[in-house]
Amino acid sequence: MIAIDILRWPGVNQAFLFSFVMTTAMALVVIPIGKRRPMGRPATWGEAMIGSVYTFFVMFLAFGVVPHQFIDHADKELGWRKDKLLMGPFDILNAKANGGNFPFTLSYEAVRDILVVVIHVYFIGLMIYMFVWWQKRGEKVVKEIETSSYGRPLVRKS
Repeated sequence: MIAIDILRWPGVNQAFLFSFVMTTAMALVVIPIGKRRPMGRPATWGEAMIGSVYTFFVMFLAFGVVPHQFIDHADKELGWRKDKLLMGPFDILNAKANGGNFPFTLSYEAVRDILVVVIHVYFIGLMIYMFVWWQKRGEKVVKEIETSSYGRPLVRKS
């Protein structure tokens, strides 16, 4: 029987994956808290301080720790350096300077930096979604009243 440990596969970093999943979960845990909190109730000083520290910590993880873990993983374990050039399958990304048809030289370090930008965009989108959700959490959706072919509302008087 062959035992496969997926956490030992090349390209899998436990620190990056754990920090990414934990940060996403910490951002999404605000939803059940927001659903439980009554609307219109003013926050106490202590609640405001706890909320601000929690938000700062999640943003510190999202924009500091998670990208650092990915950069550290790409540099040390994957070996994505500036001198390691990306050729692609069948050398379709081979640069003209190296005898290929691609217009510019692409290194693995550039790919690493692009992926770090994607991580930042993911967390910015998640934060914007969560902030908008928190602001709109108590609003009720108003259903449109059916109208007749003349444009008048179809409402029955009681």
